[in-house]
Amino acid sequence: MPCRMKPDTICGANAVDALFARRPDDVIRLFYATERRDLVGPWCSRLAEARRPYRLLPDAELVKVAGTPHHGGVVAVAKPREIPLLDLRAPPRGNFLLVLDGIGNPHNLGAIARSAAWFGVPALLLHDIPGAALPSDAAYRTAEGGLEWLALHRTRDLPRALAALAPYYRIVATTLAADAVPPEAIPRDRPLALVLGAEEHGIRAEVLAACRRSVRIRGTGRVQSLNVAQAAAVLLHALT
Repeated sequence: MPCRMKPDTICGANAVDALFARRPDDVIRLFYATERRDLVGPWCSRLAEARRPYRLLPDAELVKVAGTPHHGGVVAVAKPREIPLLDLRAPPRGNFLLVLDGIGNPHNLGAIARSAAWFGVPALLLHDIPGAALPSDAAYRTAEGGLEWLALHRTRDLPRALAALAPYYRIVATTLAADAVPPEAIPRDRPLALVLGAEEHGIRAEVLAACRRSVRIRGTGRVQSLNVAQAAAVLLHALT
């Protein structure tokens, strides 16, 4: 079943470019500002071949379509992307898996996806629980195309999912615990699954219990922690 039934509204040149690169057949229609006319030419040609509409709009109308003034002059409406439940019998295999335990802010989700795509992470597993962010218009906009380059999975039972992943990945939690090690101390002899926790309370206790190692980012101690999206970027740079 799809996670979201309403169409995706994807704003900004980079996000729309990634949409056309990764799932062009999902694009339903396209709207753009005068200053984006040259940029959207190839996309409009593709839509014309598929007999799908595209239209030049004044800024006030673009804001209405996008639902935000931060539309970057181009807005695509696309079929909602289906995010399948993780198949515990055949979990995703790869060199790295990023796992989010209840990230609630869609802008953080988008920023994390942007970093993950930049560092070549192939897949993202989302804990689909109340209050957790799933891909949304805001997340797509913030991701700048990053979500399109990730294989997305979701689970309603993350501890069970991590148990299914354990034979294939070293499960590493991101924490502030005193016994957590720096990134350079994490063995690299097998693929890693890096777990990041929610903004306010971090990784849930039952999820943390399913992790085999803990990693932390050293700092001065002047502030308690980094924003989760910042922490993701630092750790992905160190571990990928």
